[in-house]
Amino acid sequence: MRFADYFGRAFASVGSAQFPWLKIFKESPVAKLVDIPLAHISEDVYRTSVDWLSQKTPEALGSFVSWLLDSILADLTSHLGAVKGSKKVVQPAPSKSQVAIFAVLAMVVRRKPDVLISLLPTMKENPKYVGQDKLPVIVWVFLQASQGDLVVGLYMWVHLLLPLLCGKSCNPQSRDLILQLIERMLSTPKARPIILNGAVRKGERLIPPASLDQLMKVTFPAPSARVKATERFEAIYPTLKEVALAGSSGSKAMKQVALQISNYAIKAAGEGIPDLSNEASNIFIWCLSQNNECYKHWDKLYLDNLSASVLILKKLSDDWRIHSSKQLSLDPLRETLKLFKQKNEKALAKEDDAAHHALLKDADKYCKSMLGRLSKGPGCLKILMVLAILALIAAVVSQNMQSWDWDLNKLLEKFNLPQNF
Repeated sequence: MRFADYFGRAFASVGSAQFPWLKIFKESPVAKLVDIPLAHISEDVYRTSVDWLSQKTPEALGSFVSWLLDSILADLTSHLGAVKGSKKVVQPAPSKSQVAIFAVLAMVVRRKPDVLISLLPTMKENPKYVGQDKLPVIVWVFLQASQGDLVVGLYMWVHLLLPLLCGKSCNPQSRDLILQLIERMLSTPKARPIILNGAVRKGERLIPPASLDQLMKVTFPAPSARVKATERFEAIYPTLKEVALAGSSGSKAMKQVALQISNYAIKAAGEGIPDLSNEASNIFIWCLSQNNECYKHWDKLYLDNLSASVLILKKLSDDWRIHSSKQLSLDPLRETLKLFKQKNEKALAKEDDAAHHALLKDADKYCKSMLGRLSKGPGCLKILMVLAILALIAAVVSQNMQSWDWDLNKLLEKFNLPQNF
């Protein structure tokens, strides 16, 4: 508190007329907010301050940040006035110079951005941190945190602001502000390798499966729900998706993530929105390539998510060469297709609904098509390879017949083939 008092005295002469922060936050783009008000503090003072702050415990800094943020929100409330009909008493604005409060809060979250993560549960649940009028302050705080640690800034954006984008009450101004923040973060030099390197932080994913589901839905809405911001979502989505799917392929943790994502993906694929269905189907197939348990999970979900399953089967069938080469093993796919075929036959025998019957017929068609390809097995491919090599040998031999010694061993050696070929 003495640290805050020092800056309060230093900026005592700066009043609301010199620092109209509400007006500044309302009228300035996020890119211009980043250095407000730290641009007015010398480098030496800033360096001494953050060095001192770094010696404090996370608990002490957490309480300090709460006090600073509450002071700003109290000032905001005093300016906006009490809500009509509210019985709550509006807190008076703090006596400290507001520019000092902002400066100190910015220094703390830049030097120790992790403090915000410890406050995240409170910020989610306490109404005083929630609301369209509080959003500029929250965005500014997360912007400062991203200056100290881009991964922490993105973590806070994903867990607190992304859900707001999915809400029906998010107005265009709020949507623009939230998008400006993530666009600013992703435009930081080397942002992609930094956030990919921090995709898993202390065992927790930067973009968990539920958040990937939210990202898909705001990026690929129904045609009637498209807004001006949709193109901006489409621009940031590939990088965020890459972070959501990042990890050590084959690891226990990654297998679990794939299983969780597959549950969201198959439901999204069945929502009947073409772009969303296409993206969700691709992600579901990615899950199959990461964990064979996803096949068993798919078998459980198959009939309850038939329209989505048909889309996935069609995509697997149409792009067979690509998808089959990425699977860990084709055996789980073969066994799953056999189970699907049995379910299709049983369901077709008693299905009366025409639309559902058509889906089952399509599913059965794709299952049989892929089972036919799988039944050929690796032996057939080897035979085709041998025939191709023999054809090549015949072509070359016909052109060089007179100059070659017709010794079989020499011929095998010439084409670098084993003696038992």
